[in-house]
Amino acid sequence: MNEVKPITFRNKLDKIVALTLVMLMGIMVLNVTWQVVSRYVFQAPSSFTDELSRYMLIWLGMLGSAYVAGQNNHLAIDILPQKLTGRPKMRLMIFIHVVIIAFVLPVMILGGGNLVYITYVLEQRSATLQVPLAYIYAVIPISGLLVLYYQISSIRGIIRDQNA
Repeated sequence: MNEVKPITFRNKLDKIVALTLVMLMGIMVLNVTWQVVSRYVFQAPSSFTDELSRYMLIWLGMLGSAYVAGQNNHLAIDILPQKLTGRPKMRLMIFIHVVIIAFVLPVMILGGGNLVYITYVLEQRSATLQVPLAYIYAVIPISGLLVLYYQISSIRGIIRDQNA
């Protein structure tokens, strides 16, 4: 018999991030298609499409990496976790999540937040679209917060499963 999973905040967050990624990818495909059509069919390349696709790729890559980290499908060498069982495996998995957190906090959240702040204060804008670069760079701390949440949630899940 199939067990129905309760709807949790994490499940809702997963769906929101996945939907955002799908929408970004769809818009990016339309944008690049328009770029090709305007360049080769109309012989008048659109000026904004290159910059827009570049910034959308940044958002897609950063949010995508956060989503994959939340699904525990990121690239990993898992020889040791496959060989371990029980408490040693639990400790190793918690250690891995803590190492990820140790990267995400200073680099993505603090460093990315600082980058957003500096570009906001300096009022830097993109060349063609004239969008504040702070909006483009905001994906770094946003993705960092997502990864942080997912890693803490995974640690809680490991501990909960061990105590069950």
